Parts: sequence; C-alpha cells; structure tokens
Amino acid sequence: MEPSPFWVTCLIAMVIGAVLVWKLKATPRRVYKLPPGPRPWPVIGNFNLIGALPHRSIHELSKKYGPLMHLRFGSYSVVVGSSVDMAKYFLKTHDVTFLDRPRTASGKHTTYNYSDITWSPYGAYWRQARRMCLTEVFSARRLASFEHIRADEVRALVRGLFAECSPAQQQGRVVHLNRDHLSTLSMNVITRMVLGKRFFGEGAGADAAEGPVSSLAEFKWMLDELLLLNGVLNIGDWIPWLDWLDLQGYVRRMKRLGKMLDAFMEHVLDEHSERRRREGEGFVARDMVDVLMQLADDPTRLEVKLGRVGVKAFTQDLIAGGTESSSVTVEWAISELLRKPGVFAAATEELDRVVGRGRWVAEKDLPCLPYLEAIVKETMRVHPIVPLLIPRVAREDAAVGGYDIPKGTRVLVNVWTIGRDPAIWEAPEEFLPERFMGSKMDVKGQDFELLPFGSGRRMCPGYNLGLKVIQLSLANLLHGFTWRLPDGMAKEELSMDEVFGLSTTRKFPLQVVVEPKLPVGLYV
Repeated sequence: MEPSPFWVTCLIAMVIGAVLVWKLKATPRRVYKLPPGPRPWPVIGNFNLIGALPHRSIHELSKKYGPLMHLRFGSYSVVVGSSVDMAKYFLKTHDVTFLDRPRTASGKHTTYNYSDITWSPYGAYWRQARRMCLTEVFSARRLASFEHIRADEVRALVRGLFAECSPAQQQGRVVHLNRDHLSTLSMNVITRMVLGKRFFGEGAGADAAEGPVSSLAEFKWMLDELLLLNGVLNIGDWIPWLDWLDLQGYVRRMKRLGKMLDAFMEHVLDEHSERRRREGEGFVARDMVDVLMQLADDPTRLEVKLGRVGVKAFTQDLIAGGTESSSVTVEWAISELLRKPGVFAAATEELDRVVGRGRWVAEKDLPCLPYLEAIVKETMRVHPIVPLLIPRVAREDAAVGGYDIPKGTRVLVNVWTIGRDPAIWEAPEEFLPERFMGSKMDVKGQDFELLPFGSGRRMCPGYNLGLKVIQLSLANLLHGFTWRLPDGMAKEELSMDEVFGLSTTRKFPLQVVVEPKLPVGLYV
C-alpha cells in the first residue's frame, strides 16, 4: 500500500526540521557581553519584578545594576539607560542606530498598522512624516497663525471657571480641574487647529456633536483609552506565542477603540472633502487636516504616497499628543503648587509685577515670566509625561561601555530616574523651581538632564505647541484665581499617586476650591 500524502508531508517536515535543528546547533553563534541585570525567569523573563508603575520598578532595579541595565521581558532583550550619558548615547551619539520602533498590538490596531509618526518604523515614510511635521504642520509661521485660537480657548477656560466659582454660585465649591476644565481647553485648542472647529463647550458649532462622537466625555474616554493602551505592557507583545490568547483583554479593547477612532476620522475627512468640493478653486487651507489632505493629493511634493490612511493616522496623532501633554502637565503643576505655598506666592507676585491686575496674560508676556517657566520645567522634571520615553529598537549591533547591545534589542530611556539623580539635582525629591532660575537648561532636547519631549530625530515634533499651551494656561489660572484645597484637607494629604500609560497622569483627579481675584469685568 502506498503511503498517503498526509504522512509523506509529515515525514518531509520531520526531516527538514531535524536538518534545521542540526544546522542551528552546528553554526557558531556570537556570544554577547550583555549589560548587568537580574536573572530572568523562564518564559516571563523579568516581568515578575515590574509593578503597576514600571518606571518606578525599573528605577529601583537601576540602583542595584547601574545606569545601563539588561532585562528580559518575555522573548525580548531590553536595555535601559538611566543616566545623562546613556540618554545621550541612545538619543544623540548613536541616534540612527536606535531609531526604530517595536511592533506592538497597539501600533497595529490603533494607529492604522503603524501609519502614524509615533509608531511607524524607520524608513522613507517616517522621514517624510517627520519632515512634514517640521516644515508644514508645526512650523513657526503656522503656530503663530493659530495664536488667536490659543488665546480664545484660555479665555473660555477662565470664563468657565468663573461661572462655576463666582459669588453667585455656592461659596467654597469644589472644582474637578482637569476633568471639567483643562481637558476641554486642550481638546478645543487642538480640534480648532487640527480639525477647524470647536467641538465642545461654549461656542461649539451646532454640527460639532454630529457624527460618531457626540460628547466631550466620549471623546475624552477615547483619547484616555488610546494613551493607556499604547503604554500598557501587553503580554502578547513580549511573548508572541501567547498573543492569540489575549490574556489581559487588551487586544480586544484595541480593536474596538480602533474602529471607533476610524469612524470619527472618516467623519472628519468627509467634512473636509465636502468643503473643498464646495469652494472649488477658491479653497484655502484653514486647519492642519486641510494641509495634510493637500499634501496627500499632490504627488509632486511627497516621495512616498500618503493616502487617506496616512492622513487619518497623522490627524489622530496630532489630536492625542496635543491634548494629553498640556492638560496633564498643568494639573501636576497646580498639584505641586498647592503643596508649596511659598512657590505659589512667588509665582503670583511675578505675574502681578509683570502683567498687573488689569488684564490677562498674553503669549507676548511669557518670555518675561522666568519663574513661571521654572515652575513648568520643574514640573516636567518631577512628573515627565512619558517617564520611559517611547521604546526604541536597535537596528544593528552596537556596543557601549564594554557591553554589547544586539540588533533587535528594545531600548528604554528612564527620564524619571534621570530627573531624580542626586549627582545632577540637589534635593531631587523636592519641588524647587528656583533650581532653574538663571539656568540655561531647557526642555528642547539639547540638555539631557531634562528630556520631557525626548531628543534626537524621534523627539516629539509638537513640543513648541505644547509649551505654549502649558505656559499660557497655567499663567492665567494662577493670575486670575486663588487656589486652595477643600476644607479639612491638609497639603500633606494631597495624593500624588500616578497611573501609568503612554502618559503618566494623576491617579485621583485634582479637586480644588477656586475663587476669582481679578476685576469681575475681565471674566465676561
């Protein structure tokens, strides 16, 4: 009886498998000298040492193993840099070697299969995206043209706070600062600049609530979910053969969110396409989506085709990145100021002296407010939005300090640890803006002691916009209102617990009592 095709196939597969195993054993493999680190467990590696706040867990490990540390997360090697020298090595000296991004489920399901600027792999498409951001989307000229939007939205913020805490309302009323006010500010600044209209709150267009997203709460939930899922330690990303099980349920959430985001982006692009059709030859770009769509339609200006998917991915990136960083940083800043009455008093004194009590703070005033700038820098040192930066991948073998970093190794830079290095900072656990007074140290990627936006080619391209919104909104909140904790709460009782994600936010929203202090006519 002749053997069946099934068994013949099995026999061939067994022979091929045996040959491959023999070759792998016979082929000499390079032995790498890896940086020091804890001994990994089988299958899970060092995941057993990582808690709910990975940057803090890794910080404790770096105290034992040093500023260059090797970890094993599931099937992958991870190298962590936790010093200025290591940050400079990965982000500047050998930036090109570590430009790639890991392939994660979140990048696949929530950013159009790695089509955005954050997660797209290094190559012609990413280089083009970065160039577009620098020369078209975030150019100094374009940011200046949107100054009136930032001013309008800060005025809306203070009007909303005044309406909630004015004498006509209940005295001593507790305000949820980020949930009710800062999120609305940052979302409307971004949606007006990127999408061309105010989506939520006072003055929102009648058509703003139409389509797949009908409320601020739903929109904010989508952005919170996006930032959380892009920062979680998803088991399937690190142990690929377990990916199909989706043990934590993250992938199901990513797929659901991806569909919701895509429905919103399709609605946005359809609206813009219709307006372009109506205006015909007289069409003029009014917002960032218009700019992206014009670039996508003009093949002579691009080396790599952008397409509709690329426009949606970049638009989503702009909205998510611009919304979260500003509101979270301002919330952390006011949290710290409530625990430091002396710093609070110094900030308000500077505002009164430079701006006076007869008007609000304008962007032109910001260069004249060095103490306010110092507060922002100190907040970013103590509470970096992305404490481990976004992970990178070694594109080729590299070596540093006598140790090897094999190709494919995932690289983390722990800026949270750098911000607490006693060799750099005096009293690093203390919130002391004075440390930046008279200092030339900046947050723009050149000073590796302070890297809230990263550095090098993968640095956040929208950092200038983020700084403008943070400084302008914080200045006006401090200038226009007095702030205190709810009755019965001492400053020592204010929780500073965090929640880890792609951005690190307060675990418990900040609740404060706010009272107006400028002439009433300025609020209306």
